[in-house]
Amino acid sequence: MLVSWLLILLGLGLLVAGGEALVRGACGMALLGRVTPAVVGLTIVAAGTSMPEMVVSVQASLEGRPGLALGNIVGSNIFNIAAILGLTALIQPLTIGGNTVRLEWPVMLLAAIQLHLLARDGSLDRLEGGALLAAMVIFTGYAVWIARKNTPPEEQEEFESLTTASFGRTGGAAWALNGLAVVIGVAVLAAGSAALIKGSVAVAEALGISETTIGLTIVAAGTSMPELITSLVAARKGNDDIAVGNIVGSNIFNILGIGGVAALILPLSVPPEILSRDNWWMLGVSLLLFPLMKTGMRITRPEGVLLLCCFAAYMAVLFGATAV
Repeated sequence: MLVSWLLILLGLGLLVAGGEALVRGACGMALLGRVTPAVVGLTIVAAGTSMPEMVVSVQASLEGRPGLALGNIVGSNIFNIAAILGLTALIQPLTIGGNTVRLEWPVMLLAAIQLHLLARDGSLDRLEGGALLAAMVIFTGYAVWIARKNTPPEEQEEFESLTTASFGRTGGAAWALNGLAVVIGVAVLAAGSAALIKGSVAVAEALGISETTIGLTIVAAGTSMPELITSLVAARKGNDDIAVGNIVGSNIFNILGIGGVAALILPLSVPPEILSRDNWWMLGVSLLLFPLMKTGMRITRPEGVLLLCCFAAYMAVLFGATAV
C-alpha cells in the first residue's frame, strides 16, 4: 500500500511539470503560427492532455473491459466540467470567448447526446465508432479554419506586432523548441498519469471497488489530472482561452476521438448503470455550463462553487449506489 501512495505522489509531481511545459510550448506555437490561444487549447492542448484517457480506454477496450473504457470517458467529462472548471473558476474567475459559446459548447453537448443515443441499444459497434471519429476530424478542421478566418483585426494586429522569438530563438529553431516542449509536456503528463492511475487503482482494488466505479471515479480523475494542472497553470498565467478551451476540447476529444478509437478496435458493451445514471449527469453538467458561461461571458467564483457542489452531489449518488 505504501508503494501505491508513493506512485500517486510521483504522478502528481510529474503532472505539474508536464502541465507547465505543455502550456508554455502551446502558447509559443500559437504566437509563432498567428493562431489564437483558443484554437491551440482546442487542438494541441486538448488532445495532448487527453492522451492518458486515450491510453487507458484503448487498453481497456483491448482487454475487453468496457466498464472501465466507457466509465473513464464519461467520468472524465463530468470531472472536467464540474470539478476542474469549478476549481479553476474558484481560484481565478474565467473570461469566456465568443467562439466557446457559439461553436465549441454546442459541439460538446451534441457529442454527449450522440454518445448517449448510439449507446442506447447497449453497445457501441465499429460503424458507430467510425462515425464518432469522423465527426472529430471534421470538427477539428472546421474549428481551426473558422478561428483563423474570423480572427478580429485588432487581435491580428497584436499578433503582427509581437516578436516571433521564443525560448531565445526565432524562426525554425523557435518552432522546434516549442514543439519539443509540447512533446515533452505530453510525455511527462502521460507518465505522471500512468503512475497516478497505477497507484490509485491498486488502492481502490484493495478497498473492493467495482471496475465501472473505478473507471468513473479514480481512473477518470487520474486521467483528468493533466487537464486540471494545465487549466490551473493557464488560468494563473492569464490564458483563460486555453484554460476553458482545454476542458471543452478535451470533452469533445474524449467522446468523439477516444470513444471512436476504442469502439473501432473492439465493439463495446455499455454497462446499464452508465446509460441510466452517468450519461445523464454528463448531459446535465454540460447543459448547466451554458448559462454559467453566457451570463457576463465569465465563470465567476460563486459559479465555480456551484459546479463543485454538483460534482460532490454526483460523487454522493455514485458511492451511495455502490454502497447499496
